[in-house]
Amino acid sequence: MKYRVRLQRLATNDLDDAYTWAARHAPQTAARWLERFRTALETLDANPQRCPLAKEDAKVDIELREFHFGKRPNVFRVLFTIDGDVVRILRIRRAQRRWLTRRQIEEASEP
Repeated sequence: MKYRVRLQRLATNDLDDAYTWAARHAPQTAARWLERFRTALETLDANPQRCPLAKEDAKVDIELREFHFGKRPNVFRVLFTIDGDVVRILRIRRAQRRWLTRRQIEEASEP
């Protein structure tokens, strides 16, 4: 089965913020980094179940999974759900940040 990958509003904001930071600190490589990240996200269109449940999964009634992108110390966690044939990316956060609260997950799930 082929899935459609959709970034929710907060995930789009997260990715924009990460790119802005990268562009300030490494302007020559930021665009390539963003392209690699977007390409990696698109791999979720095939078998997104390969990704483990997120640490926050027990906090909510939906199945919450995570996908990792990057190399240490710049690893990002991509938090997503599978809704029928759609992979909904809820948030994109640095792996070092605190886990999301139930409220943050619910807000990210809103259209």
